[in-house]
Amino acid sequence: MSRPPLQPVIVGAGPAGIRAAQTLAAHGVRAVLVDEAARAGGQIYRRPPAHFQRPAKTLYGFEAARASSVHAAIDGLQDSIDYRPDSLVWNAQGGQLDVLHGPTQTSHSQQYQQLIVATGATDRVLPVPGWTLPGVYTLGGAQVALKFQACAIGRRVVFMGTGPLLYLVAYQYAKAGVEVAAVLDTARFADQLAASPDLLTQPAVFFKGLYFVAWLRAHGVALHNGVRPLRVLGEDRVTGVAWHDGHAEHALDCDAIGLGYALRSETQLADLLGCRFAFAPLHRAHLPERDAAGRSSVAGVYLAGDGAGIMGADAAEWAGERAALALLADVGVAVDAARAAALELKLAQLLPFRQALEQAFPFPQDWAAQAPDELVVCRCENITAGTLRDTVRATGADEMNRLKALSRVGMGRCQGRICGVAAAEILAHATGKPVHLVGRLRGQAPIKPIPIHLAHADAAEVQP
Repeated sequence: MSRPPLQPVIVGAGPAGIRAAQTLAAHGVRAVLVDEAARAGGQIYRRPPAHFQRPAKTLYGFEAARASSVHAAIDGLQDSIDYRPDSLVWNAQGGQLDVLHGPTQTSHSQQYQQLIVATGATDRVLPVPGWTLPGVYTLGGAQVALKFQACAIGRRVVFMGTGPLLYLVAYQYAKAGVEVAAVLDTARFADQLAASPDLLTQPAVFFKGLYFVAWLRAHGVALHNGVRPLRVLGEDRVTGVAWHDGHAEHALDCDAIGLGYALRSETQLADLLGCRFAFAPLHRAHLPERDAAGRSSVAGVYLAGDGAGIMGADAAEWAGERAALALLADVGVAVDAARAAALELKLAQLLPFRQALEQAFPFPQDWAAQAPDELVVCRCENITAGTLRDTVRATGADEMNRLKALSRVGMGRCQGRICGVAAAEILAHATGKPVHLVGRLRGQAPIKPIPIHLAHADAAEVQP
């Protein structure tokens, strides 16, 4: 059997990365699996520290069997892969990844010829006045606290935004004994009802969602649909939240808020690798292009999982396996063509359900029009919506990277990962352009913050 000249590298050890590594190992190919987390599993199947003894059913609910299967897969691969936890890939160029590793924050370079990018997703955030107060978390952040350390973000919590994750996290918190004061969903009940026929193309997932909603109602959690968040209340930290239901303004006391509008793909690494991007209307985002097998526009680079488009954990597993099969075929290793075709079919069959989710939980396209000038959009640089609008009026900026250069939006620690979506919406509204025409923030190294001493050392290396 022929072998790739170098070990393939996989970035990300969630469902996609784990199944990719497993597939390569099954064909006798030892991969390097680089994982930013301390333990493999990704966000959806995040594992607590090894010394925590908590049953899978408690941690993952209906997904316990699937989570256990993914965990068993990675545990069984320890002798067949080169697994590198606590390792952040912060730069990529010229067949080389720059990786920051472990508590000592040491940096090293990892060469590659074949690379599978399985970087997953993070929360899509639309700010609301007061969102910078202590006590406001993203939905994903709230879930991490609960899964990883069995900690709640507050004693009395409101979950706000839209998307399936909104109800899942609210259910998980209430099930754990936290008082969930309310779930405030910007989507209308009529939208969700209209989407039901296509949601039923994945009946098991659909009925789990119905169960979460029914359970919350049965346990006295107030569920409000069609709301418009107005402001987070409080001076030094969260004390409540105000919203409008289309008829009147309401307020509710709480000491923490989980906020999020579904998920956005983590695409910065694909950008640094030179992958071609295109606007994907379904995701309302520019995403790296890939074929049905996961091949990107760059030879030797494959894309799998939510990092290339939000499709969920099941799809991520299938996409990871399919990308690995594509990699193997491309380097001359014989693979099962029927299995590859079956995986592509399974992924294609998920599309109607994914489209129905967007119908059921639509992006609030009037958000930018409602955002007040004083709203902080970029918290790293303290850039407000008014500053962005003023910049557009004064300079004629109509593209995201131009707006960044003139206003500093997206220049802070998050590199636009948090504020980029909101800034693009503000720019589109201010210029009267569709959001796909204002472009996207280009990825820059470091993808995530690195120690200053390391940044200085790298800069010194390129001095003449």
